[in-house]
Amino acid sequence: QVQLVESGGGLVRPGGSLRLSCAASGFPMNLYTMAWFRQAPGKEREGLSCINVEDGSTTYANSVKGRFTISVDAAKSTLYLRMNSLKPEDTANYYCATIPSYGADCHSWVPHPGIYGDMAAYGKGTLVTVSS
Repeated sequence: QVQLVESGGGLVRPGGSLRLSCAASGFPMNLYTMAWFRQAPGKEREGLSCINVEDGSTTYANSVKGRFTISVDAAKSTLYLRMNSLKPEDTANYYCATIPSYGADCHSWVPHPGIYGDMAAYGKGTLVTVSS
C-alpha cells in the first residue's frame, strides 16, 4: 500500500527557507515519478515540481523555478523540496504525490495537477506559512 507522509512545514519569515520531506513506503520508488503540489485556502491545487526517480529528470512550475529544488534520496525512500526566498504567497498546504513512471509525464502533471486522477497517490500535506 502506497504511503506518503510529509513533514518540515512551519512558520517562516519572507525571504526565509524551508526543506520539506516526504517519506515514501509501499512501492518501488525507483519505478515511480514523484511530485510536489500545494493548495492555499480558496484556491485550486497548484503543481510545483516533479521528478522521475529513475532518470532524475525534473520539471518546475514557473512560479517556483529558481527558488525551489526537488530531490530524492531513494536509499532513504524520501522526497525533498528545498524552498528558498519564500514569499507570503507561498503560504499553503504542501503535499507530495506519486504515480508509476510508466505513462507518467512530468511536463503534463505539473501544469495539470488532476490529470492522473485516482491513479496518483497523495499524502495529507504539511502546512507552510510565510509571514512576518
